[in-house]
Parts: sequence; structure tokens; C-alpha cells
Amino acid sequence: MKRQSYPILEFDPDTTALINAADHMEPVDIPEHCVPCFFSDVIEQLVRAGKARVMTELVAESGSTPVYEVSVGEAKVALFNPGLGGPSAAKNMEKVIALGCDKFVACGGAGVLDTAIQLGHVIVPDSAVRDEGTSYHYLAPGREAKASPAGLAAITRVLADHDVPYIVAKTWTTDAFYRSTPGKIRTRKAEGCLTVEMECAAFFAVAMFRGVIFSQLLYGGDDLGSDKWDSRDWTKQATIRERLFWLAAESCLAIQE
Repeated sequence: MKRQSYPILEFDPDTTALINAADHMEPVDIPEHCVPCFFSDVIEQLVRAGKARVMTELVAESGSTPVYEVSVGEAKVALFNPGLGGPSAAKNMEKVIALGCDKFVACGGAGVLDTAIQLGHVIVPDSAVRDEGTSYHYLAPGREAKASPAGLAAITRVLADHDVPYIVAKTWTTDAFYRSTPGKIRTRKAEGCLTVEMECAAFFAVAMFRGVIFSQLLYGGDDLGSDKWDSRDWTKQATIRERLFWLAAESCLAIQE
């Protein structure tokens, strides 16, 4: 590894670290298809309805994250909440990969940088601007990380089958929730970003590094496209969030390698 002017640019391609998730995970019988879902309300509803069975837990100092099994017709998918931000999402994804999952379609929400994108509209990110830190530990320095083509193809097929309108777009991944300044927003919009969130670039990078398939479904949430932020009550859209989960699960099962 060559020393650089800034530590974040010092990418090391060695796939074996001093601490490896696979060295500390108890094997479980787990589906290869997995949905990382940011909607704790949806997960809780699935548990209450008896549709989600705990298979194992991802244990950390901050607490335990259950990994569930959910039936989708005759098939099954794994389900977990990756947690907010790239570091948490990457750490938990590493653990679930170590358990045996290798096909992922995540579901979450994102701020929109274009006010014309309606609340709840489906966005499929095909690339992410790497304005965060985690991805630089998985990929050499670069401006963007990409979604898996096989995952994108599965998502768009499923959305078309269900007549769900969607946009394929670039997203902006940031670590700093309170640093979406007007200048940054203008810059990201100018390079084609339609949404802002905190995990996509990290997810894409982990998937590329570990050789698994990963794509994501987002829905248009709060509005950062005008002079004043509008939450649009985006976290209270229960029907939209549940629908997106099932679309993600179906898309994950539709992945063709």
C-alpha cells in the first residue's frame, strides 16, 4: 500500500484483514437471497404478523440486529435492518455475506434533489457518488460506485411486471446528514444526482469487493430540491414502505446470474 497525501486515498486491495466476519460467524441455514431493509416499521409489522422468523443475530456493542427469514410464495429471503450510514450498512452486510447470502436487493428512502419527484416515487440507483468514507476501504479512489447489472435487470423487470413507474438515476451518498449545503446540492444536481442518501456507495463497493450481487430500491422521500427543506412526512408512508419491501424481495428472487 502506497502512502498518499490523505489516508482515505490509501486503498489496500488485500481481501484478508486482521478481523474478518467469516472468522466470527456461527454457520446457519440461510437463504442466498437477502433484503437489507431500512424500514423498522415494516420489519416490526412482519414480525407481529408471524411472517418473519428470527434465524440469527448480528451482535455488536450497540446491540443485536436480528436476521429474519421471510417467505415469498414458495421461496424464502433473508431480511435485516442494516442500520443508518455506510459504516453500519457495510459492517452488517459483511456479516450476512459471511453467513451465506450473495444476492441482495435493498429497500430504503432517499431525499430528492428535484422537487418534481413525487413523494413515494420509485428510484432505482445505478450509480452513487462516493461522498462518504466507507467505500474507499473497498474500492480504489474514484468518483462513483456502481450497482450490479444483474440486480438492476431484475428490479426493472419486476417493476415493469407490476406497472410501477420508476426512474433509474445516480444518487449522492454522504456521511454527513447535516452538511447537505446549498452549494453541495447544486454540485450534485449538476453531475446528475437525483437523490441523496447515506449508504448506496458503501453497499455498491462492498458488493463489488466481495463478488456478490447488490442493487437497491429507493422511494422519493424528503425534498431538498428547493430553497427550504420539506420533510413531506416521508417516514410515515406505511403503505409505500411495505410495498417497496415486497418489490425488493421479489426482485431479489428474480436475479439471474
